[in-house]
Amino acid sequence: MQAGGLMIAFVLAVLSMPSVAQAPKVLGGNEITEAALIEALVPRVLTRSIRPGGPATAEKPPTQGLMIVFATNSTELTSDGKQKLDVVGRALNTDKLVAFTFQVEGHADARGPSDWNQRLSEGRAEAVRRYLVQNQNVTPDRLKPIGKGDREPVNTENPAAPENRRVTFVTILQ
Repeated sequence: MQAGGLMIAFVLAVLSMPSVAQAPKVLGGNEITEAALIEALVPRVLTRSIRPGGPATAEKPPTQGLMIVFATNSTELTSDGKQKLDVVGRALNTDKLVAFTFQVEGHADARGPSDWNQRLSEGRAEAVRRYLVQNQNVTPDRLKPIGKGDREPVNTENPAAPENRRVTFVTILQ
């Protein structure tokens, strides 16, 4: 088989391999550190061109889910949730992240009606934004709150799982 034929066979073999989708990791407890957040949220730039100076893009927007605790059925942050957000605020204000804007996504589990879960997730995203602005001096226009409701569970086998009630930070790439 010629070298070109080997390359085509290799590409076809790779393309036919089953892909295994892994649920995104949701950080909780002591896993929420400045270093972990910086590592997760700084974009990795890849070049798409062999030529120097060719277009460069990030592979996908960096994302990190966090277990930020709220009072049950509420947008009120618990003291534990506030402590975690203090760490988040410090990370967002580091030299490595201060130049970026973030989408703050609120998520809810599937308990309760979808329209209530949507409002709850919107309120939680806004509560996180407000806390970071007021208590950690994050510039307000760097945080874009959005509610995702119960539409994007991490744990699809257990719709009421705590990791489905989370806040996710997504780096917005310009």
